[in-house]
Amino acid sequence: MNGLIVHDIPEVKHSTMILAFAGWPDAAEAATRAIRYMARKLPTKKIMEIDPEYYYDFTVNRPQTRMNRRKERIIKWPTNEFHSYIPQDDPANAVLLYVGTEPNLKWKTFSNTVLEAASKVGVELVVSLGSLLDAVPHTREVRITGRASNKELSKKAQWLGIKNSGYQGPTGIHSAFADECNSREIPHANIWCHCPHYVQTTPNPVASYALLERLKNLIDVDVDMSELGLAGQAFQEEVTKAISNQPDVKSYVTKLENQYDESVGEAEDMPTGTDMVHEIEEFLRSQSSGPEGS
Repeated sequence: MNGLIVHDIPEVKHSTMILAFAGWPDAAEAATRAIRYMARKLPTKKIMEIDPEYYYDFTVNRPQTRMNRRKERIIKWPTNEFHSYIPQDDPANAVLLYVGTEPNLKWKTFSNTVLEAASKVGVELVVSLGSLLDAVPHTREVRITGRASNKELSKKAQWLGIKNSGYQGPTGIHSAFADECNSREIPHANIWCHCPHYVQTTPNPVASYALLERLKNLIDVDVDMSELGLAGQAFQEEVTKAISNQPDVKSYVTKLENQYDESVGEAEDMPTGTDMVHEIEEFLRSQSSGPEGS
């Protein structure tokens, strides 16, 4: 048993699957929100899901209780759902959308289960989205990095402004999933957005917008971005207002702006995990010590 539950399999082939996982690889919920926004704006239908019983430690990834409209208590378990989008004017460009939760257990089996679902609708290309916290300013264009499994995808990604990632450090389900794609010789790409670590507000629609903008151009799908764009503008204004009376944070943002501006146009790899942790820890120490080290 792998937990795959099939509700309905469309006869139309879905050439591309896009996916994101809630949890560690979803800073500020930017990746999952991007796909959920896409699913909400397009006429989609749930066709498959994965039973969470096989892949989660519920003492770590705890289910949530909710009250329904009849005031009855229900349990909300970690979800892993597949939605079908078939454009009426171009069914050959059908897309399988998947939003899940990073599993605690059996990453290889889980990855194969996701790919089994993809195979049922004929997926030939997989694009995964992720988001991470980084020492980047909120006042500049969102930094986007990624990696693709072949030269053709890599060239298109670079043309879209997705810088090649040379990241080394702690990893998430994306890496295990990419390995399984490689073993099946399925072309795949990862796209990651970098979110300012000093911004505590979640979600971050600016980051989601940046991811979705690259994604829709990479796989040639049309999505109305106006609502997400307006949410991003409001988010930027809120963050700017929040730090306006915090001189230490404003000074730190200026430092990040200078670093960002210097890197523009340079061949820049994604920093290592150690580099990012060092930069963030330095900022947190400055915050805890107070003005003038008091």
